[in-house]
Amino acid sequence: MAIRRGRGVAAINYPTGMNLGGDPTQALVHSTPTGNFMVTLSSVDLGQGMKQIMAQICAETIGVPTDRVVVDTADTDTGPHCMGTFASRGTHRAGNAVIQAAKEARQVMLEVAAEELEVNASDLETDGQGNILVKGAPQKSISIFDVALSAHFKRGRSISGRGMFLIPRSYPEKETGAMKPSTCYAHACTVAEVEVDDETGEVTVLTVKNVFEIGRALNPKMVEQQLVGGSWMGISHALYETTEPYYPNRDHGGTDFNQYLMPGPGDLAETEIIVLERPSADGPYGAKGPGEMCANPQIPAVANAVFDAVGVRVDTLPITPERILRALKGASGELRTCPG
Repeated sequence: MAIRRGRGVAAINYPTGMNLGGDPTQALVHSTPTGNFMVTLSSVDLGQGMKQIMAQICAETIGVPTDRVVVDTADTDTGPHCMGTFASRGTHRAGNAVIQAAKEARQVMLEVAAEELEVNASDLETDGQGNILVKGAPQKSISIFDVALSAHFKRGRSISGRGMFLIPRSYPEKETGAMKPSTCYAHACTVAEVEVDDETGEVTVLTVKNVFEIGRALNPKMVEQQLVGGSWMGISHALYETTEPYYPNRDHGGTDFNQYLMPGPGDLAETEIIVLERPSADGPYGAKGPGEMCANPQIPAVANAVFDAVGVRVDTLPITPERILRALKGASGELRTCPG
C-alpha cells in the first residue's frame, strides 16, 4: 500500500455560440443629455462580468472613457432580442451587437459635433477622454457633454444606435451530415498532477496547469479570475460534485445542499494559467468565448492522472475513493497490481 503519483493531460476545443437560426443578439446604445451612454441588452450578466465587458466595448467604439457607459441588462419584455446567456456566446454575440450599435451612435454624435464646429464629420476624431477634436487641429474641439446638450436641446437629434449580430445558418449536408456549428472555437489544454492513496482511494490534486486560447482577452484580470475559478470547478466536477449517492444504498444520499460536497480552500491545488491570444476574425475586437470551456479540460486531465497513478480507469463522475477502490479490486475482489 502506498501513495502513488500520476500525471494526466487533456486538450479540448469549444465552440463559441451555436448554430440556431443565426444565433442572433441585439443591442441598443443611446446618449443621455449629459453625454453618458446607455447600452441596453437582454443578455444577462450571471456574474461573469458581461456588464463590464460590454461597457468597455461600447466605450472603445464610441471613443469615451469606460466610466461614461452604463449597461442595462433589462429583461425580455423591455430589452432588445437575445437568444440567451449560454453556450459561451455572451461576449462574442452581444459584443458584436454593441459595436454595431455604438458605431451608429458615434456617427450621429460626430455629425452633431461637425455642425457645432462647422467642419465635416469625417474630419473629426475622439480623444478617448470625452472630447471630439478636429484632425490635425486639436485646439479646435468640443466636449461630448456639449455635443449631447446640443443634440438634445438645439439640433433635435437622438444620439443613438441599433445593433444586431447574426451569423449565416449552416445546414447539414445530406450525404455526410457535415455542418459548421460555430464561426470560431476556443482551445484549452490542462496538465494535472495527483496523488492517490491506493489503500483509501483518496485523491489529492497537487498542481493544475492550464493553457487557454481565447481569441483576445478584453479584460485580462477578469479573464484570469474566470479561468482560475473554472479550474476549481473542473476539479470539483471531477472528484466531488454529485446529486446522487455513490453508495449501493440510496438512503445514504444527501437531503439538501449543505450535504453537497465541493472542495474547500484546503483542497485547492496549485494552479497556473497561461492565456494565448489568437484574435478571432469575427469576434468583438478579436474576442472568443472562454465561458464554459474554463471548467472542461480539468475533468479528463484528472481522470487520466488517476489512471497514470494507479492503473485503473474510473469512467463515472465523480471519481470517488470508493469507485477507485472498487476498480482496484476488480471483479475478482482481489487488489490489482498497480504501476510502481
